[in-house]
Amino acid sequence: MDSLIFLVALLKAVPWSLALTLSSFLLGALLAIPLCMMRISKHATLRAIAISLTVFMRSIPPIVWLFFIFFSFSEYVVQLNAFVAAMLGLGLITAANLAEIYRGALLAIPHGQREASHVLGLGFRDRAMSVMVPQVFRYSLPACSTYAIGLLKDTAIASTIGVPEVAQVAYQLSQQTFKGLEIYALAGCLYLLVSFAMAWLSRTVDANLRARIER
Repeated sequence: MDSLIFLVALLKAVPWSLALTLSSFLLGALLAIPLCMMRISKHATLRAIAISLTVFMRSIPPIVWLFFIFFSFSEYVVQLNAFVAAMLGLGLITAANLAEIYRGALLAIPHGQREASHVLGLGFRDRAMSVMVPQVFRYSLPACSTYAIGLLKDTAIASTIGVPEVAQVAYQLSQQTFKGLEIYALAGCLYLLVSFAMAWLSRTVDANLRARIER
C-alpha cells in the first residue's frame, strides 16, 4: 500500500521534470542557433567570442549555474522562482552543447550540395530552408535526442533549489517515511521509463526521416 502511495506522489512530479526538460531544451535549442552561427563565422572576433562562451558555459557545473541564477542573480537583478531559475541555468548549458552539435551537423553536409544550391541561383533563405535546415535537423537528431535524455536526468539537480520534480519529491518522501531505498528505486524506475519513451520517440522520428529520404 505504501508503494502505491509513493508511486502516485512521484507520478505527480513527473510533469515537472518533463516541463523543465522541455523548456530548458527549447530555450537552449534557440540560443544555440546564433551561437553556432558565430562559431562558424568568417570573422575571427565572433568565432573567439563564441568559443569563449561555449567553453565558459560548459566548464561550470550545472548546480553552480542554478545556485548563481537562483540566489545571486535573483538577489541583485530580478527575483526568479525556482523553476525559471533552473530553466535558465540548464538552458544556457544546453545552448552551449547544442551549438556544437549544430556545427557538427553543418560540417557534415556535403560541400557539393552547397555549390549546387548556388548554381541553381537559390537565395540565402531558400538555401537555408530547403537545403541546410532539413539536413542539419537529420544529422543532429540522434545527438540532440541523446542530450535531451541526459538533460532529463540533469533536472534532478533542480531539487536543490526547490523545484518539485521527481528527485525533490523522492527526497521529501524519504525524509518523512525513512523508506529511502523503496522510494528512490521507484524514482529510478520512472526516470528509466521516461528515458526509454524519449529514446523510442527519437528512433521513430529518425526512421521516418530516413524512409522519406530513401524514397
